[in-house]
Amino acid sequence: MSASTTATRMLQSYVQDGWWSPAEGAAGAEVRDASTGEVVAAVSSEGLDLGAVLEHGRTVGQASLGALTFHQRAVLLKKMALALQERKDELYDLSYRTGATKTDSWVDVEGGIGVLFTYSGKGRRELPNATVQLDGPLEVLAKDGSFLGRHIRTTLPGVAVQINAFNFPVWGPLEKLAPAFLAGMPSVIKPATPTAYVTEHLVRILVESGLLPAGSVQLVSGSVRELFEHTRLGDVVSFTGSASTADSLRRHDAVQRGGVIFNAETDSINASVLGPDAAPGTPEFDAYVRQLVTEMTAKAGQKCTAIRRAIVPAATADAVIDAVRARIDEKVVVGDPRAEGVTMGALASVEQRDEVLRQVRRLIEGGGEVVVGDADGGSAGEGAFLSPILLRFADPLAERVHDTEAFGPVSSIIAYETPEQAADLVVRGGGSLVTSVASADPAFVAGLTRRVASANGRMLLLDRDDARSSTGHGSPLPMLVHGGPGRAGGGEELGGIRSVFHYMQRTAIQGSPEMLTAVTGVWHTGARANADGVHPFRKSLEELRIGDQVVSAEREVTLADIEHFAEFTGDTFYAHMDEEAAAANPFFPGRVAHGYLLVSFAAGLFVDPEPGPVLANYGLENLRFLTPVSPGDRIRVTLTAKQIIPRETDEYGEVHWDAVLTNQDGETVATYDVLTLVSKSPVLSPLRG
Repeated sequence: MSASTTATRMLQSYVQDGWWSPAEGAAGAEVRDASTGEVVAAVSSEGLDLGAVLEHGRTVGQASLGALTFHQRAVLLKKMALALQERKDELYDLSYRTGATKTDSWVDVEGGIGVLFTYSGKGRRELPNATVQLDGPLEVLAKDGSFLGRHIRTTLPGVAVQINAFNFPVWGPLEKLAPAFLAGMPSVIKPATPTAYVTEHLVRILVESGLLPAGSVQLVSGSVRELFEHTRLGDVVSFTGSASTADSLRRHDAVQRGGVIFNAETDSINASVLGPDAAPGTPEFDAYVRQLVTEMTAKAGQKCTAIRRAIVPAATADAVIDAVRARIDEKVVVGDPRAEGVTMGALASVEQRDEVLRQVRRLIEGGGEVVVGDADGGSAGEGAFLSPILLRFADPLAERVHDTEAFGPVSSIIAYETPEQAADLVVRGGGSLVTSVASADPAFVAGLTRRVASANGRMLLLDRDDARSSTGHGSPLPMLVHGGPGRAGGGEELGGIRSVFHYMQRTAIQGSPEMLTAVTGVWHTGARANADGVHPFRKSLEELRIGDQVVSAEREVTLADIEHFAEFTGDTFYAHMDEEAAAANPFFPGRVAHGYLLVSFAAGLFVDPEPGPVLANYGLENLRFLTPVSPGDRIRVTLTAKQIIPRETDEYGEVHWDAVLTNQDGETVATYDVLTLVSKSPVLSPLRG
């Protein structure tokens, strides 16, 4: 669908697996091109049954996603990313109408698609190919091992409702969708009205791809005022927007008493600190100025992570102001983002521009002095344009600079005298999404970080070594936490697999090894094992079962073995070579075998040497040496199929084997997990990575 066919129509919602439009004549909010004022679309949800929308997600969506494993959902995320990548030019074309430049849109579009790719990869690497996730180690609750406890995570039974801000109509929905989808929770997307037409097209591409499981994704274009009346225990509402709106939503009875989980990411008065060592001419000073101007102008300053307070040494303040002014004059051209040479586009709407100017006036009334830009507007043409504005506060403790955000191309300079004062100024923001520090002085950076980390969700430490590779102050990354305490909302998004767990319930389960094995799909010591006479290494993935086991013959460990291993490897540690010194060690009875010698012998005892379904050994995990082995001791190994993880896109999977090495007295010598790659079928295929 081209941008032109979307221009004057009423936006649709995608609900209950079909496109829905308001009745003819329904009142809709007009959305205009941020640069030209042309009407782009009308937005309304009048007549839409939100209760039915949520119930469809809880029933149809939960069933379709619940039938898939983590890995299967992860594969779908990758396919969705590829589908969006094929049609991303359509999103770029629409994005120009929001006032975003091509660079701004790159962050939104490519960033959103990148989130899907990231979660697809992390889901397959860090989660099991199952629907239950184990959380933490096993707890043995009875001495004989008959009663165990551990934590598991399972998908919450409701719907993930996302209420998004206007500034990132692609990245915003996708960074919430990816972890919820991976967790197995259906999403309802509510875009902000000023840029809803971009999000609608994003969902349209996903629907037309045919990849969405039934009920897994729904879109509500328009108001969701009565939404909370239809939410219940098991639902999650994620909100991005103003702190005041988040506060009112958080107070709703559904959240306070109904058990609805509410996660908020709100505006914050983010800071960037210039270190005392970063004088003009240093790489850190130059990087600081570049970053500050970038954060003032990217997305026309309409970023929740933008720098609002530039905290600089008093002796350097004038130089920073001069450098910022010079860079803006040299680099920044404000105008229609479709025009040649424009580097900063319009704000999302004329109303948004007027609101920013209103907040600028409040900052001036609170002690700020405009040192760069024009507080009267400095706009170009009839669109929602606003040139960058930098204010300076003579009083660093002025309340207004620490509690008022102009959500546009606006920042304020504050000077500090000591590192302690710099830290205090950062914390006065009341909780931020991000603070950056530009300095080459490790002592200053470490001290400041320790003082202010608890007031921030993320910190960027900028110096000459990472200035080129840094993704910047204002760029949340899918593998790192996005969110912040206090004013920033107190919520948390992204952070890799951490965010998947926001849509899952952690539960402690207690029971016998047999029951824990049944619940988790992972074999626990004490559960039934199957020694059917067929070596487990002769079984393909489709034939192998959890609990399949082999018990090896014994092997005596001789002094000659120990000495040969020491000579061959060069590991002549005294515990293996000096009887008197070893006997003096409280851990050893005398000379003992190398731990790695025992692991090597164990492999020789359990490995079936002929070619077969086992394709490769790719490592060990959780290796522990528990009882020393002396010359003359005999060892044997018990190997049990502990966890089977088919790979969705390969002709093989992973098998984790529980390995227990014991001596002639039945004492446990060593425990560890052996990791192998095993063919899915008895017919071998070439291994492809």
